[in-house]
Amino acid sequence: MQAEEYNRRGKEMVDYITQYLSSIRDRRVIPDVKPGDTQELLPDSAPTEPEDWESIFNDIERVIMPGVVHWQSPHMHAYYPSLTSWPSMLGDMLADAINCVGFTWASSPACTELEMKMMDWLCKALGLPYFFLHHHPDSRGGGVLQSTVSESTLVALLAARKDKILQLRAELDHDVDDSVLNSRLIAYSSDQAHSSVEKAGLISLVKIRFLPADDQLSLRGDTLKLAIQEDRRRGLEPFMLCATLGTTGVCAFDKLSELGPVCEEEALWLHVDAAYAGSAYFCPELRWSLEGIEFAHSFVFNPSKWMMVHFDCTAFWVRDKYKLQQTFSVDPVYLRHENSQAATDFMHWQIPLSRRFRSLKLWFVLRSFGLKKLQAHIRHGIEMAKLLESHIKSDPNFEVPAQRHLGLVVFCLKDGNTLTQELLRRLTGSGTMYLIPAEIHTKRIIRFTVTSQFTTADDILKDWGIISKTASGLLAETKASSISAQPKPGKDEMIRTEDNHAGEEADKRVNAC
Repeated sequence: MQAEEYNRRGKEMVDYITQYLSSIRDRRVIPDVKPGDTQELLPDSAPTEPEDWESIFNDIERVIMPGVVHWQSPHMHAYYPSLTSWPSMLGDMLADAINCVGFTWASSPACTELEMKMMDWLCKALGLPYFFLHHHPDSRGGGVLQSTVSESTLVALLAARKDKILQLRAELDHDVDDSVLNSRLIAYSSDQAHSSVEKAGLISLVKIRFLPADDQLSLRGDTLKLAIQEDRRRGLEPFMLCATLGTTGVCAFDKLSELGPVCEEEALWLHVDAAYAGSAYFCPELRWSLEGIEFAHSFVFNPSKWMMVHFDCTAFWVRDKYKLQQTFSVDPVYLRHENSQAATDFMHWQIPLSRRFRSLKLWFVLRSFGLKKLQAHIRHGIEMAKLLESHIKSDPNFEVPAQRHLGLVVFCLKDGNTLTQELLRRLTGSGTMYLIPAEIHTKRIIRFTVTSQFTTADDILKDWGIISKTASGLLAETKASSISAQPKPGKDEMIRTEDNHAGEEADKRVNAC
C-alpha cells in the first residue's frame, strides 16, 4: 500500500514539474512580495499530527510559488544561468533515493568511480590539458565535483597557501609558526574578479591584492609582474593568482597567455575561474581565451550554470592531487578501509567530509544530450544575445559600453547613470523580466544574460520591445519635466522682448528703403 502511494504521489509531482516548466513563460519572473509575506502564510510551529498530502501539495501554489524568482524563465536575465533539464532532475531523483554519503571509495565505490570518469569526460570535452585527467599515465592530477565555485576558489587558495608555507618552512633554518608565515603571504586577482575571491581571503586570513584591469577589463601580465616586484620589496611572499575567464560584470577575460608565464617564472599557483564561460569551451571555436591554460594549477567551472546540470554541481580540477591531499587529509581509524592506498577518497579533496552522488546527473545529461546538442545549446544562447545587441545598437538612445562576450549583453542609456538606474527600476518593477545593474568604472550599466534553454527569438524581441518602449516613455517624461522646469519670463522681460521685436522691425524697414 505504501509503495502504491509513493508511486502515485511521485507521478503527481513529476506532472506538476512538467506543467510548471512548460508554462513558465506565463509566470511573473520576479515575485510581487515584501519581506515577511511568505512567513505570514506559515504557522508558527510544526504540526503535532501528520497532515494529509493533498493539503501539503496544494500549498505549493498558495505559499511557495508567489515568492519564487523563476530562474528557468526565458525572461530571467539578471544573473548568469542556473539551468536544469529533465535528465539532470532524474539523475538527482535517483541520487536522492540511493542517498549515499560518498566520502571514501569504500562508502560507495560507484559514487567515486563514476565521478572520476565524468571529470575525465568533461576535461576532454572542454579541451583542457591532459594533466587534469585522473586516467593518464603522465598525470598527477584529476577532477572532483564541489558544491560551488566559491568553495572551489577557497579550496584552491588553501592548497596554494599550504604548499607555499611548506616551501618557506623548508627554506628556513629555524622553526617559525605557520601563522607568522601566513601573515607574509599575498595573492592576486583582477579588480573585476568575483566577490568569492575576497571572501576566500577573509576566511584564510590571507591578503588579496586586486589589480587594475585594462581598457577591455582584462588583467594583463605586465600589471601582475609589477605588483609581484613591489610586494617582494615590501617583504611579502606572492603565492597565487586567481584569473577569471568571463567576469561577473561584463564577461571579460583575463589574459592567460601573459599571466601564465609570469606565474611560472615567479612560482605562483595559477587558479582559473571560468564559472560561466567554461561551458562555452564545448565549442572549439570559443576556446580562444584558453590560450595559456597549460600554466594552470587548478581550473573550475559550473555545469550548474549553462550546461543544464542543475545546482549544485561544480567541476574543479587540480594539476597535482597530492597538494590537495596534504591540505585536507585526516586519518581517523573509522574512515580507513582496506583499499585506502589503491583507491581515491574524495574526502581528502574538499572541505566537508560528506558528499552527494552528484555525478549521476552529470552522467545522465552528457549521455542524453551528447556533445553536439550541448554545443548547439551554447551557440543558440550566443545567437540570441547577438540578436538583442543588434537592436540595442540600432537605437540612438542606447549604447553598449563593453564588448559582448558569449550570452551577456550590457547596455545603458546615453543620457547618464540616473536615467539608466530608473530604467532598470521600471523594468524589474514590472515583473516582466529580471535584470540587475553593474558598473564599468563610474558608468552604471544593465546586464542582460540569455539564460534559459527555452529562449526564442520571439522572447528576445518581446523583451526588447518592453525595454525600448519603457526607455522612450522615460525619456519623454524627462524632456517634458525639463521644459516645464524652465523659468517663465517675467512682465518686465516680456516688455523688453516686445521692444526688441519692435526695434528689429524698424531696422528692417530702414534697410529696405
